[in-house]
Amino acid sequence: MKNIWITAGAVFGFLAVAIGAFGAHQLKDTLNPQMMDNFRTGVLYHLVHAVIITSIGFYSNPKFFKAGLFLSIGIILFSFSLYVYSITGIKQIAIITPFGGVSFLTGWLLIIIASLKSNK
Repeated sequence: MKNIWITAGAVFGFLAVAIGAFGAHQLKDTLNPQMMDNFRTGVLYHLVHAVIITSIGFYSNPKFFKAGLFLSIGIILFSFSLYVYSITGIKQIAIITPFGGVSFLTGWLLIIIASLKSNK
């Protein structure tokens, strides 16, 4: 079961680098500075959480499983909504961005809880 997070994290990391490169090379002259900043924020959170998800895969403790799940949901809701919003300007898509942020926070909280329980 732990390899699922190594694989998922690697896929998310690959996508973060590819999407970041696309933004840097294809969108820099297309998007206004605010939208480009939103796009970069999505890439930053995407990449950071991809690394964390990958690292979860190296723990044999199943208590970290839910954390990986919530961090993955966070990437999908937070980062991908920022990508779509930045490129299309459709404000309604940004409604789901905070849910991704809450998913990130939940994932981090679950890591804290699992870590504390593992140390007992």
